[in-house]
Amino acid sequence: MDAPVPRDELTSLAAFALVADERSFTKAARKLGLSRSAISHSILTLEERLGVRLLARTTRSVAPTETGQDLLAHLRPALNDIRTSLAELGRRRAKPAGTVRLIAPPMAVSMVVWPRLARFAHDYPEVVLDITTEGDSRPDLVAGRFDAGIHLGEFVQRDMVAVKITGQQRAAIVVAPAYFDSHPKPKTPRDLTAHSCINHRLGASGTPYRWEFEKRGKPVTVSVSGPAIFTDPTFTLRAALDGLGLAYVFEEDVTEHLARGELVRVLEDWCPPFDGYFLYYPSRRHQSPALQALVAALRV
Repeated sequence: MDAPVPRDELTSLAAFALVADERSFTKAARKLGLSRSAISHSILTLEERLGVRLLARTTRSVAPTETGQDLLAHLRPALNDIRTSLAELGRRRAKPAGTVRLIAPPMAVSMVVWPRLARFAHDYPEVVLDITTEGDSRPDLVAGRFDAGIHLGEFVQRDMVAVKITGQQRAAIVVAPAYFDSHPKPKTPRDLTAHSCINHRLGASGTPYRWEFEKRGKPVTVSVSGPAIFTDPTFTLRAALDGLGLAYVFEEDVTEHLARGELVRVLEDWCPPFDGYFLYYPSRRHQSPALQALVAALRV
């Protein structure tokens, strides 16, 4: 494998190409914002390292040698490629474009991203949202090469920049009405241990979520059991609608089902509001315009 080119040598090569184009150390130094002596010293050092003469110098002119011309033939396309790449980066800084890799639980995508996706795509046609849905686990954004994630506030790590993208949420314990034809209604969260409950797992390798409640400042956590465990809340809700047991879901997701009588709710006084979803990402520095646009579109 070829040895990497030292950073100082790349700078010297760019300076050499500019001197050759300008046929002047003075003009090249002016364009680079450096002194003439600094440019001359840089190229002399390069020539000594390469063991060849790249520029023929007189008191009145400077021009590339034959060896210098050969080097320039290879060097100019490479420098042009670098300039083109830098110009493209500049264009992306000025205008939202490129791909934003986002990871979020399916419910967050359904609740937060989906209602705003069509508008976002219309406003920013050069941005691609690459969305991965992965249960409710807490992935390592950097290791996974994600630009941002979405999660409930309690799960967002403190070293992340967090932007609120929903109002407060509230849990709802729901079940199909026919379930209570053969079961008594639970009066406290502890009563749930005697009921059939649809469990929800936080990610593929996580443990089932322990249902959390609070009343008059008193928190209660209950481990429940039942016929099924899901990582996707969509199936948890479908299981409740089909009468498999009680489900712990977001109030917002069952409003219409409750209004139509497809579900009934219990333990409502044990379900206070809590922080909703946040968009989070590792740093405020060097945020891409595409990510900035997504933050603005989702922020509440």
